[in-house]
Amino acid sequence: MVGPAPSRGPVRPPSTRTKARKRALDILFEAELRGLEPLALLTERRGEDTTPPVRVFTAELVHGVVEHRAEIDQRIGAALREGWSLTRMPRIDRNLCRLATFEILHTELASNVAVAEAVALAEELSTDESASFVNGLLSRILAEAR
Repeated sequence: MVGPAPSRGPVRPPSTRTKARKRALDILFEAELRGLEPLALLTERRGEDTTPPVRVFTAELVHGVVEHRAEIDQRIGAALREGWSLTRMPRIDRNLCRLATFEILHTELASNVAVAEAVALAEELSTDESASFVNGLLSRILAEAR
């Protein structure tokens, strides 16, 4: 007879910054899906009584991705393997990589934290293969940025 699976310990709730990161991803994803400007959607969401709320960190992330979008997309495009393009990537992965690339290049956040957060969101929100794809892509961007 097999006993219960060993516990990994208590599951910690997501941090405030993790929640804000996910909210920023939601806004970037929805804006692209609906053909809207991310900053306009951000303003709309900030004016609503939403759950989760739009935190200051969420706004900083969305603004940063929008401001540095050309550079971010260039870095992602350069890191993609042959046969891949930004448009071929699943929409959620594309926006997740944009968000993480912004954090890697333009914030004081430790790069390994940005990659780990992106991989965790990919595991939660995207396809079975996405976490390893996102990890590999961001690792190449990180190596190039050093």
